[in-house]
Amino acid sequence: MPRPTLSLLIPAYNAAPYLPRLLKSAHAQTQAFDEIWVYDDCSTDDTAEVAAAHGAKVLRGDVNKGCSAGKNALARHVKTDWIHFHDADDELLPNFVALAHKWIEQDHFDVVLFDYEYRDNETHELILTQRFDRAALEADPKRYSIGKQINPFCGLYRHALYEAIGGYDEDRKILYAEDSAFHRKLAFGNLTFSSEAEVSIINYRIGTSMSAKNRLNCAISNMESLKLCLQYEGAERYHSEIAAGLWNVAALLLSYDQNDEAIESAKLALRLAPESRPTGSVIFEKIAQFLPINSLLVREAGIRLLKPALRNKA
Repeated sequence: MPRPTLSLLIPAYNAAPYLPRLLKSAHAQTQAFDEIWVYDDCSTDDTAEVAAAHGAKVLRGDVNKGCSAGKNALARHVKTDWIHFHDADDELLPNFVALAHKWIEQDHFDVVLFDYEYRDNETHELILTQRFDRAALEADPKRYSIGKQINPFCGLYRHALYEAIGGYDEDRKILYAEDSAFHRKLAFGNLTFSSEAEVSIINYRIGTSMSAKNRLNCAISNMESLKLCLQYEGAERYHSEIAAGLWNVAALLLSYDQNDEAIESAKLALRLAPESRPTGSVIFEKIAQFLPINSLLVREAGIRLLKPALRNKA
């Protein structure tokens, strides 16, 4: 049998300041990627030139469409057996490809998630190490993906099944939750999941990132992503998990004065799982047992009255 192949696929928009770090780390692997591609999503800086100068092949988009479209375009373009997406502003440790090939050659799973470090981009201070629960992930990827945000920079994907499942959903309604929606789509498509515990990826905290600048949009998109799960076959088994996510979204939407959307999210949670309730302090949860939606409204009013600094958002 021929050796399975692996490509590194990087969607990029105005990423010229960050690409050198990532691409240098990609070329410093103890085992090489078979292909390295950057999708230039109509950048206004020299993203394409920087990518080419650091040894990547470049695919250019004609219209700015966002990360999901870029990932799909890259996946359609390459022919490797396995694909790994990486954000342009993050970094690989030298062991990533070697670890990936360990899983590829075992060939037991369709998706492998890699534990990673989360560090500050300016100081490189370690903020946390993200650990996936391998047992829970393998046992029920659907439940796991509903309850936990999974990012693409830590994933290894069987290329043929990525294409068969339709790749990323490019619907603008889920733009800010596209990664969560993607992994739920894979899980409900019955792809098998596992995780690698040896750290080989660094994700950097950057204050100007899309998610950091658009927390409200992230909450709204997450609500739409959770609603999307309801379309999948077998989703009725996970109504309680979807409802728990919707309660969390409702609380976040209230913090951004999005009362109508928050109440919509809470009402859907109750329709899906009438026994579900928002979570919080012991006293709050006791009140929520009897007045689940009103308890959220009262708590938010109390925060604004007693701790207004928590609601002074940029």
